[in-house]
Amino acid sequence: MDRIILTAAQKALRINLDTNVYGTFSEIGAGQEVVRHFFRSGGASGTIAKAMSAYDKDFSDAIYGREDDGRYVTENRLRKMIDHEYGLITDRLNRKDHPDRKFFSYANTVATINFSKSFKGHGWMGIRFQTDPKKAPNDIVLHIRTHENEARYQQETIGVLGTNLIHSSFNLYKNPKELLKSLYDNISKDAIEIDMINFSGPDFEEVDNRLMSLQLIKNGFTDAVIFGPEGNNLLPAEILYKKNILAIRGSFRPVTKVNIDMIKTGYREFIKHRRVEKDNVTVLFEITLNNLLAEGYIDEQDFLDRAEILCSLGQTVLISNYQEYYKLVDYFARFTKKRLGLILGINNLLEIFNEKYYRNLTGGILEAFGRLFSKDLKVFVYPYKESNSSEFITTEKIGGMVHPRFKPIYEYLVFNKRITDIPSFDPEILQIFSRDVLKKIRSGEPGWEKCLPAYVDNIIKEKGLFGYKEKKEKSKA
Repeated sequence: MDRIILTAAQKALRINLDTNVYGTFSEIGAGQEVVRHFFRSGGASGTIAKAMSAYDKDFSDAIYGREDDGRYVTENRLRKMIDHEYGLITDRLNRKDHPDRKFFSYANTVATINFSKSFKGHGWMGIRFQTDPKKAPNDIVLHIRTHENEARYQQETIGVLGTNLIHSSFNLYKNPKELLKSLYDNISKDAIEIDMINFSGPDFEEVDNRLMSLQLIKNGFTDAVIFGPEGNNLLPAEILYKKNILAIRGSFRPVTKVNIDMIKTGYREFIKHRRVEKDNVTVLFEITLNNLLAEGYIDEQDFLDRAEILCSLGQTVLISNYQEYYKLVDYFARFTKKRLGLILGINNLLEIFNEKYYRNLTGGILEAFGRLFSKDLKVFVYPYKESNSSEFITTEKIGGMVHPRFKPIYEYLVFNKRITDIPSFDPEILQIFSRDVLKKIRSGEPGWEKCLPAYVDNIIKEKGLFGYKEKKEKSKA
């Protein structure tokens, strides 16, 4: 049955009428609108133990401590607020006097659009809450990017979003995917973007935050998310800000020796350039939503299998909705003006010159290439060899495969070394293809192990990834 969508006022009233829900609100910066919904809905005395608005920085520092970096709209600031206020409610309210109450601490720290509209605004929002008086609390923390052009509209949207979060935390915690969807109740997706969310606590022990990242893109709440080797979702701005970014796109189903050789050799070429600071490089393995939809639907287990391998190799993963490379580069340009690098196989390079991807652009492929190479971008091309008897295909060889109308563009980019070959590669592994390895894993055909990086085969076998365990069980049966 479809969930009934309540207004923010109705949600606030329902929480207020629940005598067992009791907690604090702390809002700094521009996010002062959430608690207002609860005050205005009536019955607030049954829900609000305290409402705090430490708007002045000195007051805020006196309460929550000074930040080392001097910033106030950060995850660290938000967590300090939640820790402090939740600690106060548990210290000051005797549990014997409130045996049935489920405590919570809601907080946000937000900066809205500036006067010149050069900065659209962003913020952090979170809640710590109990689902049972005898249980430890859970945390939900998310980052938002505001897109509306007036501060008052942004504030109103934040008020609704915060109310949705509080209501859903107590009513939809058993269904995190539905909880995630409910955050946009009565909010346009164009108004605000959630680009990071993490769940933790006893009620979310089975929740994989990487899967929650995927849900953000799947639901259209953002176009790109990043998670790290530990499996936690990361804030893109923190990872990419003023960095040299090197990205490789693939299915990684599973990651093979070729993928690892591509990233190693591409990285060696990338850091040779004087505009690249070796200690300031962020390497990303990118999987597109389009790739995940290759079977016509998103197989969540298949996604987690890929993520499990990449994380075990210590890699940072980007999931994006940017099928076209110029959109990916535009995304990187939000955060940095430093040199960018893309590592491509021959087939991917040819795809860049396919007109079908640019029909939605007024200037077609020329506009796309203008957006792609107007940034400080280098494309590193990994060679291709179909069989032991065939020759290596490099940038020189594929010149004849590019459509004659676009060949001058291609030659110009190669001549100016915006597109360049990766010279140092392992010729012995070029016939390894992920699709062939995947078939062998699923069919039980021997020999696939030698196609993968060290220890990856052990992880696949131990955790039953990519259908390996399922096949093994069938053979026993």
